Amino acid sequence: MAARDWHDWHRAYAQPASFLSRRLAVVQDRIREFLDRAAPGPLRVVSLCAGQGRDLLETLGTHPRRTDVTARLVELDPRNAAVAADTARTAGLDGVEVVVGDAALVDRYADLVPADLVLVCGVFGNITDDDVRRTVGYCAQLCATGGTVVWTRHRDEPDLVPRICDWFAAEGFTLSWISDKAAGFGVGVHRFAGAPRPLDRGARMFTFVADPPPRART
Repeated sequence: MAARDWHDWHRAYAQPASFLSRRLAVVQDRIREFLDRAAPGPLRVVSLCAGQGRDLLETLGTHPRRTDVTARLVELDPRNAAVAADTARTAGLDGVEVVVGDAALVDRYADLVPADLVLVCGVFGNITDDDVRRTVGYCAQLCATGGTVVWTRHRDEPDLVPRICDWFAAEGFTLSWISDKAAGFGVGVHRFAGAPRPLDRGARMFTFVADPPPRART
């Protein structure tokens, strides 16, 4: 099977009724809630495998807290990164940096963590269960005390979402919100109640599987 074209994958967002568009709306609502409730002052955001940055950038572009946010979006596909960079520039989001590179490398975030918001969207459906568990552990290094992680995962069988919630709990996170299984997708929000752990410099959090699922259910 040929490797997925991640730029072409984004075309589904042009269809309002598509799985990706419906899930995106939910993720954006969760980001908006985070921004609405965040304490006054600077906010740091990191986004892993950010794609075209639609989740954060489309939300931040019209939000009153837009100038408070310093964000780094890391995306391997240069075409998607170019779209994200153009969106940020057009919206005047001067605090947003788009980095072309491997989002699985911890060092990509070294000077911006612990962050107030960590986005792990479109990742957990493309890596092994062991790597999902490993990445959840690294979220305790990336996230500030009281910070928020927003993540996604499909609900196809075997449904890993309940175990992901358990893994977050084991790492010191509390569940703030989880989408209903009937929605057909999983969006989770966890708040970190612990103290950030030292960053494991030089480490890799995950590796995308060679043959991703046939449906756009990441």
